[in-house]
Amino acid sequence: MDRVVIGEAVELDVRTARLPSRSLSFALDALLMVLLLLVVLLVMAAVGDDADPALAAAVGLSTTVGVFVGYPLLWETLTRGRSPGKYAMGLRVVRGDGGPIVFRHALARALAGFIVDFGLLSFFTGFFGIVVSASSARGQRIGDLLAGTVVVRERVPHTGLGGLPPVAPALATWAAGCELSRLPDDLALAARQFLVRAPQLARSVRFSLAERLAADVAARVAPPPPGGVPAEAYLAAVLGERHRREVQRLGAGSAWGSGSAGPAPAGMPAQASGSGFGPPGPTVTPASPFAPPHALADPPRSDDRDAAPSTGGFAPPG
Repeated sequence: MDRVVIGEAVELDVRTARLPSRSLSFALDALLMVLLLLVVLLVMAAVGDDADPALAAAVGLSTTVGVFVGYPLLWETLTRGRSPGKYAMGLRVVRGDGGPIVFRHALARALAGFIVDFGLLSFFTGFFGIVVSASSARGQRIGDLLAGTVVVRERVPHTGLGGLPPVAPALATWAAGCELSRLPDDLALAARQFLVRAPQLARSVRFSLAERLAADVAARVAPPPPGGVPAEAYLAAVLGERHRREVQRLGAGSAWGSGSAGPAPAGMPAQASGSGFGPPGPTVTPASPFAPPHALADPPRSDDRDAAPSTGGFAPPG
């Protein structure tokens, strides 16, 4: 996985294409280009039997350059970064900030591909393109570096990490009256990324990060939540309400896509500071005002229900 920062200063995770998939994509496109070139040359040979040899050579050279430069240029411009080979492999060329490419990006890539990466300077072996792409952290060839583009995979396996935890009804009522104008976008982005990845973290790390983020968010959000609220539930409520207000303001659907299982924020991380939330659970140190994350993620066991104090409708700490 790699990360790109889009124009709205939101950081997105993308899966960049590596050398094997890009090589197969290029092989398919190269095969189509060779077939196209052969068809054009055969038509020209059939039509111009009596043409001057010098003129025929010039036309043949121009046709070769036109095919090997015009083919990727037209496809990537008209389809916003997808040639037939890339379409077959589930790849797309995008800008470095994740946006769609335009003519100038496609032109820089096509010229660099024909001259440096795969064509003249590499003696049509693709040596430079292979070496640079294999050594690049994002799998970029010289044409990508010159154009400021990157090739990403559009078809990726679903990991189940796209959704955020739903907002508890009692916290939704509290969040509706919160003042969120002091919550910065970078902090909100970090909180969202943590909630998405929380199920993959070790419990101790998960609770520590949740506590730090919740404390930092709490320093910028008023009023404080009800006592005994788990840190993850608090973050989900704040981000869900922030997103709801943004959707109302814009009068449009969520910009985070339909894959989210819960409310998603409009942008979001973070230093920590102290806050005065509800009493800590049995596993929380005296300086920790939040319940541990598994109080939100896992159903309480029978012995937990017997031992833990009431938290006003929220899952008790483990």
